[in-house]
Amino acid sequence: MLNSLDLEGRPQDTRVVVAMSGGVDSSTTAALLKAEGYDVVGITLQLYDHGAATHRKGACCAGQDIHDARDVAAKLGIPHYVLDYEDRFRESVIDNFADSYALGETPVPCIECNRSIKFRDLLKTARELGAAALATGHYVASRHLADGSRALVCAADSERDQSYFLFATTREQLDYLRFPLGDMTKAETRELARRFGLAVADKHDSQDICFVPTGRYTDIITRLRPNAMDPGDIVDLDGRLLGQHHGIANFTVGQRRGLGIAASAPLFVVRLDAANRRVVVGPRDALKMHRIVLRDVNWIGDGALDRVIGDGIEMFVRVRSTRPPQPAFLRVADGGYEIELVAGEEGVSPGQACVFYDAPSGQARVLGGGFIRSATASNTRARETAPPLEAMRG
Repeated sequence: MLNSLDLEGRPQDTRVVVAMSGGVDSSTTAALLKAEGYDVVGITLQLYDHGAATHRKGACCAGQDIHDARDVAAKLGIPHYVLDYEDRFRESVIDNFADSYALGETPVPCIECNRSIKFRDLLKTARELGAAALATGHYVASRHLADGSRALVCAADSERDQSYFLFATTREQLDYLRFPLGDMTKAETRELARRFGLAVADKHDSQDICFVPTGRYTDIITRLRPNAMDPGDIVDLDGRLLGQHHGIANFTVGQRRGLGIAASAPLFVVRLDAANRRVVVGPRDALKMHRIVLRDVNWIGDGALDRVIGDGIEMFVRVRSTRPPQPAFLRVADGGYEIELVAGEEGVSPGQACVFYDAPSGQARVLGGGFIRSATASNTRARETAPPLEAMRG
């Protein structure tokens, strides 16, 4: 007999570790599981020097948030531990974040934090504590499949869906992870928190870049990778000099404002040439990309990717967390993988994730994804010969 977490045994005989960041989502997750009778243990990770962030709204995993998590655990009557992961976080997330900007990329630190810290190091700690599962407050859901494995699916609340940031989760990790809020809305979560009497019920949500106390990510880049702030040229698509910039890390593909140059028509950042410290700008139509080369691809769809890919897999992909999924094909190319976008997409930036889905909306299944290595404007042959996706499923 399976319990509400699809685990064998009664809730009271099932230990579950909850990752408690001090926010309303993870706090409500702990309260829900405690109310169902599970043996809940809360763990909070101290991830960075919290001194500057102690009183800043939107911070997480530091300062006041640790106190909030501790207070919630005390109210629920569950054990609570604070683990110092600062060194791991700095090496795996902050250093990689700075390196990525120095390479002319636009990184997504939340993905690396989930992949390298929460779902690797914290998961290992949960197992050592004898937990049958690690639960988090992410807005994403998992489903039990007929073969005994689990599928990762989008949250019921599309406005809060965090599947983009969890594409790197492996099959083994999915078997161990649980997401109790995946079928709830944010409003429902806050209402539950009020019913449980949690002081964090109306607490502000955390920001994506939690370790930037001032809100200016370039402060960290300047300190860790000062070469990314070296001046250079702003040029057009033909290489003509248009102006100067004060650091390539100040720009991202698709950016229009803050270029510091005068032009008769709107110009956008089309490409960042980090090796030559050049920012390449052009008209909006130069932003549309059709071919994306990927690195570090993670596949959690059915079967082994190399066996099922054949001549290509029809799917829907999201190239930024704020963009809707678009029809595309995943293919093998030059010993790796590439995406062909059926209609093209603007502002495709190296360093961002390209996440795979089996449908364009609703609680679509996450098939995996990869990081964008590069993008090009078109691949005429592939786009002319590729049939349209059937009926934009969903």
